[in-house]
Amino acid sequence: MQSQFVDSQAIEIQSAMCNLEPSFMELDNLVVEADSTIEPTRFHTRFEDSMELYTDAHTVAKYLDTHQGWFCRCAHPMAAQPLGENGYSLVIGRFGAFGYEVEPKIGLELLPHDRGVYRIQTIPIPDYVAPGYEVDYKAVMELVEVPTDGLTITRVQWQLDLTVYLRFPKFIYKLPKSAIQNTGDRLLAQIVRQVSRRLTHKVQEDFHTTLGLPLPKKARKKG
Repeated sequence: MQSQFVDSQAIEIQSAMCNLEPSFMELDNLVVEADSTIEPTRFHTRFEDSMELYTDAHTVAKYLDTHQGWFCRCAHPMAAQPLGENGYSLVIGRFGAFGYEVEPKIGLELLPHDRGVYRIQTIPIPDYVAPGYEVDYKAVMELVEVPTDGLTITRVQWQLDLTVYLRFPKFIYKLPKSAIQNTGDRLLAQIVRQVSRRLTHKVQEDFHTTLGLPLPKKARKKG
């Protein structure tokens, strides 16, 4: 059974795709696969965000360094499995419209920090060939202590550069190229925002609960 999170993603994507040319609506009931002979379409987004953790940067770094203890738990409802010493395979969810669906599965490596700067990058998943898509994930995360009166706060701020290459079935290319590109870029950005917000809240909650610290008010409101 798909999770509520995955179901809502698929619904939102289908809603956005329905804004395309109505003359292609009859294609919705086709069962199709991506055409491997067609050059993939490139979609891209950049995203920046941050979260606050109520302790010093050294304590935050120790928590982040032991990601084996929290990553899979915080990634839920996405399916995450350990992949090597610092990596994970991650199933993002199922997305589709007009009879064509993609369930992205990517490998991510959380590199050890260098002077408080962390990097996350894509890595191959052994014995797995992505059907009709490729993902290039590059993220940089930095810990910054925020001076406050009587309270130590560390701001975790990150930047993500994400590129996805998709091979569609031939009939999709009957749609205007600009419509495919604009819709894809918009949906990719929307998915990134939603996944980031959920993961941020879960990590904040897990961190403060694990260390017995009070949860920031903003984080409480997102539950």
